[in-house]
Amino acid sequence: MKHRLLIINPGSTSTKVAIYDEEQQIVSKNIAHTSQELAPYPTLYDQLDYRVALVRGWLATEGISLSTLTAVVGRGGIIPNIVAGGYVVDDQLVDCLRNYPVFDHASNLGGLMAQEFAKPLHIPAYIYDAVTSDELLPEARVTGFREVRRSSFCHVLNARATAHKYAQTLGRNYEDLNLVIAHLGGGISISAHSHGRIIDSVSDDAGPFSPDRSGSLNMLYVVDLCYSGKYTKQEMLKKLRGEGGMSALLGTHDCQEIERRIQAGDEYAALVYQAQALQIAKGVGIMLGCFTELIDAVILTGGLANSKLLTGKVIDYLHNLVKVVVIPGENEMEALAKGVLRILRGEEPVHHFSPACSIHTSNQT
Repeated sequence: MKHRLLIINPGSTSTKVAIYDEEQQIVSKNIAHTSQELAPYPTLYDQLDYRVALVRGWLATEGISLSTLTAVVGRGGIIPNIVAGGYVVDDQLVDCLRNYPVFDHASNLGGLMAQEFAKPLHIPAYIYDAVTSDELLPEARVTGFREVRRSSFCHVLNARATAHKYAQTLGRNYEDLNLVIAHLGGGISISAHSHGRIIDSVSDDAGPFSPDRSGSLNMLYVVDLCYSGKYTKQEMLKKLRGEGGMSALLGTHDCQEIERRIQAGDEYAALVYQAQALQIAKGVGIMLGCFTELIDAVILTGGLANSKLLTGKVIDYLHNLVKVVVIPGENEMEALAKGVLRILRGEEPVHHFSPACSIHTSNQT
């Protein structure tokens, strides 16, 4: 059976949509939402009908009949107690997305929008590789604070899609490999993948500094800043995410601009870029320590991996320790499509959200 998929990826200021016939993208659109257009909707969930109507209008404009769809895929939301992979959008998952997410985020609309299209057509709706997917080993959850227990928070969708892509180039399965994957974007996360499971990760606020995030450092420095009286809690949070990293150090998070400065002889910009590479390599090194078996490769991916200057510096630090592969870019729509195609073909299990027991169940399709 040939599959035609509607892919829906809602963000805070846009809804990305695409139609895939099997692995082939047929049409796509980035539907922008201005602040004025969203203003009439008091809550995120009030936007549901508005966004669905826009997607319906786009499909009509493209001449895509809903009756030709075989499944709908939405971006995974910020959902508790889930693992990586695909989940059926059923009443329990919808209830969680609406009423019990970890926090409100536009991606929570992904599953809700998918169901709006799929339910009247009597076809399945899925989410895939939500960012809160958490498969950490028990020992990876322990911290030195009795009050704090670690959970995984990384770029699951792109990391796993890149891992599958790399395995395919080798003629092997993702589940056969041990990989460390560094997603290099506005935020940087690094994850350890052991035989198809993310056993540990460094989140985008706990590892290397990035274009706009400060990354990790000696906690005593952070405590001193928090109690210095100079900054409010909101200001400190901005320093961690949004106004940290290269934005704080160089006044910009545009890496092309930073590279232009370096080429023009800006020594401080060159120092910051070298430090960025060093921190990425050190973050990878932390994840290398998670394995008891040989590691097949370290993969550098994400938008920043398009910078040959940056990836070259990272490789300089790591090439004597481990094989390093660069697979730049991030294609969330393709990752969502290919993930659900594996489910529809019976190549991987589909999960069912089960809030009553705070675990997931799965079955092979």
